[in-house]
Amino acid sequence: MRGKLVVGNWKMNGGLAANAALLSELVAGWKPVAGRELAVCVPYPYLPQVQGALAGTPIAWGAQDVSEHDAGAYTGEVSARMLVEVGCRYAIVGHSERRQYFGDTDAIVAAKARAALMAGITPIACVGETLDERERRVTETVVLRQLVAILAMVGSDVSRLVIAYEPVWAIGTGRTASPAEAQAVHATLRARLAKAGAEDVPLLYGGSVKADNAAALFAMADIDGGLIGGASLKAAEFLAIARA
Repeated sequence: MRGKLVVGNWKMNGGLAANAALLSELVAGWKPVAGRELAVCVPYPYLPQVQGALAGTPIAWGAQDVSEHDAGAYTGEVSARMLVEVGCRYAIVGHSERRQYFGDTDAIVAAKARAALMAGITPIACVGETLDERERRVTETVVLRQLVAILAMVGSDVSRLVIAYEPVWAIGTGRTASPAEAQAVHATLRARLAKAGAEDVPLLYGGSVKADNAAALFAMADIDGGLIGGASLKAAEFLAIARA
């Protein structure tokens, strides 16, 4: 049986005092549940703070991106090896904001996923279509193209991935794919992963997930949890989603 994984993506938010309060509430409010895992992915400067607050607790942590390079003259980049040193279990790669604003191509996303895996970090690899692509009915083509690029790069390590389906039109807009719409895409992804011998790879849904819609989404056969944006900055809301 696949468990449930709920990951908070703080995006470019936070501050030392606000982080401390949020993390304290999460630690106090999250009790270990069989088959359920909670994690937060935070901006690079706050990783040592998060490590200090969450070490020894059942809550994992990670980064919001990672370089495809191990070391070298790449000013501003952070390698997977560096993330290991601050205890990261996860690294998000290919989030739509990285693809849209920073030029992360399918090939770059795949290389980042491989770099994370080589360092022992689990990449949370994001796929998803824009509103225009959905309206043109090419959702399946887009997400499979994005997934196949990653599969080709990681090879036999595919079973160590986490995949997050995030329809771009639902991120931060208040719009959410219906459970049936999300499930249809997840089923497509699951079928392709099965062909690669990795049908049990966790599939997360992301896109305006809130406490009042999480249970319906997570009840779908192929939705194994969520990648949560804005709602992860509110402890009560995030915990409610994690328990859904």
